[in-house]
Amino acid sequence: MGIRRAFPVVIATFALSVAACTEQSPSPTPTAATASTPTPADSPTPTVILPAEPAPSVVSPAAPPHAAPFDVQHVLDGIRDLAAIGPRDAASAASDRAAAYVAARLRAAGYRVTLQPFTVPAGVSWGVRVPAGSTVDVVADPPGFDARKPHVVVGAHFDTVPQAPGAEDNASGLMVMAELARMVREQPAGLPVRFVAFGAEEARGGNGTRYAFGSRHFVASLDEAERRAVRGMIALDRVGVRAAAVPVCSGGRGGRGASALAEAIRAAAAALPVPVPTRACTNRASDHVSFESIGIPAARLGSVPYAAYHSAGDVPSVVDRGQLSRSGAVVWAWLRSLG
Repeated sequence: MGIRRAFPVVIATFALSVAACTEQSPSPTPTAATASTPTPADSPTPTVILPAEPAPSVVSPAAPPHAAPFDVQHVLDGIRDLAAIGPRDAASAASDRAAAYVAARLRAAGYRVTLQPFTVPAGVSWGVRVPAGSTVDVVADPPGFDARKPHVVVGAHFDTVPQAPGAEDNASGLMVMAELARMVREQPAGLPVRFVAFGAEEARGGNGTRYAFGSRHFVASLDEAERRAVRGMIALDRVGVRAAAVPVCSGGRGGRGASALAEAIRAAAAALPVPVPTRACTNRASDHVSFESIGIPAARLGSVPYAAYHSAGDVPSVVDRGQLSRSGAVVWAWLRSLG
């Protein structure tokens, strides 16, 4: 908001000076000279003080909004909180607690948060049998958001496989997403941004083909106008393991430019002191595939291999604060490039 500084206006007063009358000595017999050149009394001459020109009001230009820097410590605190909940299979009470946790963060950042419930089937998740049940997608919209007008989606899943506390997979992506949501509220992007925490991303089929239930449910809920309005979607999935670069990949299928969004993200990050591989890569193991499957440009950021993947060892110590910051910087650069 701009600050208006009002300068005082000088208010002038009008003053009349009273001129003294000229004193004359009486003459009993005026002479010819005095009769021919009479000396009239001086007329009073008022002195007028004109009002000063008012000084123009000076309006300071409104300073553009600027987000506080990416707070990697806040991200790490959230990762620890989620990992402390323990394994978060989609049909579990622990998954519900994780959904409530991220919903609270997004509401605190100023978003209107809605929960979209859906059911998940029984199956086998990473070698462990899991029951049928229900979970939610957590959808955060900025004030005044219209899903039928152009916007982008940033998403991350909050569930885990049954044996993992999921610090890297995927508390890392979820908390980076929440921090970016805070930054976008403070400094809006060129397009509105919808943030979605997806439930039930992890596979529930023995062959790994039945996965991304939450994002599939989300895109199925969009009508045709809402689908056309999504200009792009990025999934943040496993973004915190130390690596030499930040992977940005597409799902590798057709649609509205399968690799165009990944290329745009890499281009936006080119000016950063953050290594981003420039060559195209393909990754189909996250929620971006649900968007790409209906023709929405989508990409995945993350997916660096690590020894604790899908195991009880996926704890906060495997997450690197530098990689979290680099991942956040890449997505922020893309969001700033939108127009």
